[in-house]
Amino acid sequence: MEVKARAPGKIILSGEHAVVHGSTAVAASIDLYTYITLSLPSDNDDTLKFEFKDMALEFSWPIARIKAAFPNLDVPSSSTPASCSIESMKSISALVEEQHIPEAHIALASGVSAFLWLYTSIQGFKPATVVVNSDLPLGSGLGSSAAFCVALSAALLALSDSVNVDIKHEGWLMFGASELDLLNKWAFEGEKIIHGKPSGIDNTVSTFGNMIKFRSGNLTCIKSNIPLKMLITNTKVGRNTKALVAGVSERTLRHPNAMSFVFNAVDSISNELAAIIQSPAPDELSITEKEEKLEELMEMNQGLLQSMGVSHASIETVLRTTLKYKLASKLTGAGGGGCVLTLLPTLLSGTVVDKVIAELESCGFQCLLAGIGGNGAEICFAGSS
Repeated sequence: MEVKARAPGKIILSGEHAVVHGSTAVAASIDLYTYITLSLPSDNDDTLKFEFKDMALEFSWPIARIKAAFPNLDVPSSSTPASCSIESMKSISALVEEQHIPEAHIALASGVSAFLWLYTSIQGFKPATVVVNSDLPLGSGLGSSAAFCVALSAALLALSDSVNVDIKHEGWLMFGASELDLLNKWAFEGEKIIHGKPSGIDNTVSTFGNMIKFRSGNLTCIKSNIPLKMLITNTKVGRNTKALVAGVSERTLRHPNAMSFVFNAVDSISNELAAIIQSPAPDELSITEKEEKLEELMEMNQGLLQSMGVSHASIETVLRTTLKYKLASKLTGAGGGGCVLTLLPTLLSGTVVDKVIAELESCGFQCLLAGIGGNGAEICFAGSS
């Protein structure tokens, strides 16, 4: 028996940082995915194997060893998402340490921990081989950890009693609404192991797809009515999200009046952007008009992010490069490095896109092309993809 699952990454279209201070933000799924393949052994192999294909790393545990680590887990209850207790976390840490993860990949330890918790909680002590590979660069603010937790939970739930799926279905298949809700809750438990206190935005976008508007903890799913395409430039500059968030808060304490206007302006931008994306565009002319408005909103949002102090020399390089081609860009996520979004209008020639990419790559950046606001988590069964 084999099941494949995929879950998309995400970008923040508008509102990052300001959302912490009560403004609205808009996030969207991108058609770059993390894939999980889960196969149950046909022979009597009694091990749980976990493989990071992109890094050629493989981990394995005898099922007896995992049973010993979780003496209180008799029957997994996949229909009730459970948080990992301190006791369980200690057991998981011991299982991860036994694998001697190479120092260069030590950042993956939290992902391996999330894997062990989700696997044992949903599937119990069954032997299996789980393989992960991804289109998403790690740690660049594109939601790679959430896509991993969502795809993993989807594959595990597909082989549990908690969801009804048509095993004979050809091609990719989506869960029903209540099942997506269950999937999202499980993925959030995985995110908590990786990040401590995640907002829940990344896993929600990855689970449900399309776009999400969020403000003060309230999430609303919205549907895009225009085909948007973005160039995502990964500056490959690592950043400390906590320090960047703290920096904005300190600036807000020093200049409370000015910063409150900044946050209000971001709120207006997010709401206008969501309204434009949701309204129908019957023809090419109206799509072009909308794209021009979105470009202006992106530029305004970027200016406000600069005034919050979260830009970076590498981000400014991307902005200058794309501006030469009259393209609008903004940072996405925490800033201070990470990724930059550039809107690619429908009527833009492929030649221009190639030139922009060549110039950005010559600066040492990584370029990814992505459609915005597609499907969320999907599964398919062996032989049907």
